[in-house]
Amino acid sequence: MENFAERHGETAFTVVDGALSGRAEDGSSCRFQLPFGASFDAEPDLDRFAAAAVPPVDWGVLLVRKGGFAIARLHGAELTDSKTGQRHVQGRTKAGGQSQQRFARRRDNQAKAAFGAAADHAARILTERRGLAVLVIGGDHAAVDATLDDARLRGLRDLVVGPWLATPDPRRSVLEQAIADAQAIAVEVVNA
Repeated sequence: MENFAERHGETAFTVVDGALSGRAEDGSSCRFQLPFGASFDAEPDLDRFAAAAVPPVDWGVLLVRKGGFAIARLHGAELTDSKTGQRHVQGRTKAGGQSQQRFARRRDNQAKAAFGAAADHAARILTERRGLAVLVIGGDHAAVDATLDDARLRGLRDLVVGPWLATPDPRRSVLEQAIADAQAIAVEVVNA
């Protein structure tokens, strides 16, 4: 925010639709949105806005792709439990006829097993203890949907907030970056 004001001149801040918006004297504008879909409804004060950018008390992250999954449970900014895993899912083949159909069935069965493993760990990490306030999801849409279709996880769909996290195959480093991204303030700058 200070950097924006330094580059574009004196900036007037207002609160618009739960976000802090600024308009500089050169005509440039900026918009700052709190993480986790939180709405900012106070006076346009930069310090107050920064203080409002805190994670919920109990929240989780669920990242699923065909090649793997990563799940985390957090208490504020502290990671309390996590699991990453990989399952082999065969890639597409150029074989034709019955071989192609056999490989497609094998691929579908491997993907179902991978999503089942993700659901097992998600049920243990995200639902066994006190309830979550927020769930951040990412990876592959179809893979996340298949995982959340598990009966043990269906209540989690109502907790999903924030932008979709587009991630590569989930590994520990990908999970750590997703946790940081989930807690980040979304910044949009339009230069005049």
